[in-house]
Amino acid sequence: MITSSNIISCNFSLPLKPRFSLSTSSIPPPKSLIPPPLNSIFRPKPSKTPSFFIKQNKGHLQLRRSSLNTEKTPQNPPVISSSSEEKELLGDGGSGGGGGGGGGEERDWTTSFLLFAFWAGLMYYVFFLAPNQTPTTDMYFLKKLLNLKGDDGFVMNQVLVSEWYIMGLWPLIYSMLLIPSARSSKSKIPVWPFVVLSCFGGAYALIPYFILWNPPAPLVEESELRKWPLNFLESKLTAGVTMAAGLAIVVYALSSGGDVWKEFYQYFQGSKFIHVMSIDFSLLSTFAPFWVYNDMTARGGKSSWLVPLSVIPLVGPALYLLLRPSLSLAPTTPKPTSDEK
Repeated sequence: MITSSNIISCNFSLPLKPRFSLSTSSIPPPKSLIPPPLNSIFRPKPSKTPSFFIKQNKGHLQLRRSSLNTEKTPQNPPVISSSSEEKELLGDGGSGGGGGGGGGEERDWTTSFLLFAFWAGLMYYVFFLAPNQTPTTDMYFLKKLLNLKGDDGFVMNQVLVSEWYIMGLWPLIYSMLLIPSARSSKSKIPVWPFVVLSCFGGAYALIPYFILWNPPAPLVEESELRKWPLNFLESKLTAGVTMAAGLAIVVYALSSGGDVWKEFYQYFQGSKFIHVMSIDFSLLSTFAPFWVYNDMTARGGKSSWLVPLSVIPLVGPALYLLLRPSLSLAPTTPKPTSDEK
């Protein structure tokens, strides 16, 4: 009977008291037979891995989150040893804005990507898909336009000659629009190499800078206005000569008859030289209103009525350059004093 009572007591969490006591000291049951408490069974085991790893290598602070801990524990900020590391962790270095302290704001590259895709497709068309039926004639036209061939009795097309000289004025107009109001203060890429290359490549050489352009433009000091090239590009004399030359060339092209325009259209269909140059002229005319608006905004927003006129090829941008306010009179942000710093 006593044996059976001990066996029965092992099957319950609360052992039954025996009916008869055989000794003054009770023998405790083995520990292996005592069931553990319920809270110890269902209590989740704490993770031995901390929720954050902080690794510091050569001045760089790396923050990694452990994937082993699935509990939602409060996140403590990492300890940073220096202010430079704090700026790097918080993103105050301005690396996303093309460099130059953009306050941690990252640049939106959507427009640049679309413009790059357009430029890549355009270059593919120019080199592989543009018509090239008269390469010998193209070389002859080029020598005639460069005055490398004497008078042989052949009369050049008036529209072709006008377009050739207009393409020589476009780099000057874009130089006056891009320098200095389209310089990039957040990027170390200068604008002048692209402007120089535009004398030979036109819009095909300028579009890469449009892709990399990262405004706003840096402030212009008064001493820069008296030095090259701003003293030349900001001169009203330069703008006036450009306007007069452009207007004379346009009038010369428009004064030609309908047969001359038909002949030029035939050249456009078969000549790669004329075809590519005409596309270049169209691109420069298309981008000009945007840069006129950008330059007008940088000078305080005056002369806004000239922006719609800039859609007129060459003449509109040239008129704006002649009538735009001087850069020295444009409102500028004063430099902070030592007390403000």
